[in-house]
Amino acid sequence: MPATYANHRAQLKAILVAWGMPDDNAEITADVLAWSDLHGVDSHGISMIPSYDTLRRNGRARMDARPRIISETPVSAVVDGGGGLGHVPSHFAMSTAIAKAKTVGMAASVVRSSAHFGAAGYFTLMAANAGLVGMACTSASGIQVAPTFGKQARLGTDPWSFAAPSADGVPFLLDMATTTVAAGRIRNKANEGLPTPDGWVLDREGRPSNDPLVAKEKGGFMTSLGGSPENSSYKGYGLAVMVNILASCLSGATLITDPEHTKKPVGQDIGHFFMAIDPAIFRGAGDFESDVASFLGVLRATTPVDPAQPVMVAGDPQWKTAETRLRDGIPVGAGLLAQIRQIAQAAAAPWLLD
Repeated sequence: MPATYANHRAQLKAILVAWGMPDDNAEITADVLAWSDLHGVDSHGISMIPSYDTLRRNGRARMDARPRIISETPVSAVVDGGGGLGHVPSHFAMSTAIAKAKTVGMAASVVRSSAHFGAAGYFTLMAANAGLVGMACTSASGIQVAPTFGKQARLGTDPWSFAAPSADGVPFLLDMATTTVAAGRIRNKANEGLPTPDGWVLDREGRPSNDPLVAKEKGGFMTSLGGSPENSSYKGYGLAVMVNILASCLSGATLITDPEHTKKPVGQDIGHFFMAIDPAIFRGAGDFESDVASFLGVLRATTPVDPAQPVMVAGDPQWKTAETRLRDGIPVGAGLLAQIRQIAQAAAAPWLLD
């Protein structure tokens, strides 16, 4: 049976605390992960625990890390993640950007010496919930994507997110990998022994494949957004480069093209970028939010091709999924659940998902 959201979140926190993460950091990290699963971003929630466990056991992620600001101005901050997981330093960096933006109108923060931070949309939603426009992106640890026309992996999934508040209380929330799909969706197929759909991965010779292990274990690649040169994969490729420029070149994190990427003595040294903009520096009180609501309302009212499938805007599927999962519980595949149980037992964490 699917576990309740409360139990799902509590299980995540119990494992993190058992790993030695301070309670306050575990609270934030569990919240980011559980938010992902609640909203249907299953690639970035509890399914990440096996990967985090590997990082922890290999000394590649410090569970006791604390973020700190190493330089700042009224409109910016550079945050050192301390070699830990990325959720806490990212929460800290976006909170810092929000606070500065509320004072001066707009602000940006970058993070270095970090690791995977969960779903980018969690952090941009922080800004939208504060009445601000939010942007976030992150470099990646895994080198899994070849540039358009290339036959050698140079990039990662390199996600980007944008969120904006709306007068109707339903924010616009775009959270997307710059690849055709997030790596976690391929991992989830592998966990359950299922093939990947057409267009998700290519083998080492650049030929289409349906093997979920081909990109990570057999020398193949994930596809850039667009899937192929004929379908404009240069767009996903270009967005991935933009993400790395913002997240790594601005923060000073190790570039994904550097031979030392993820190999520094402490942590993975992944970089993140966050920005918050107060609409009030451009518009009268409530005018921006009203226009966003009107704009999105017209888009949703578009006549659909199939009456059974109404037109939505970014964020709508997540809000619908969250409503369902709050009511019915959060499903976890049997293969993944077995892995999580073993990890919890090895860490002497209580088991709460039965």
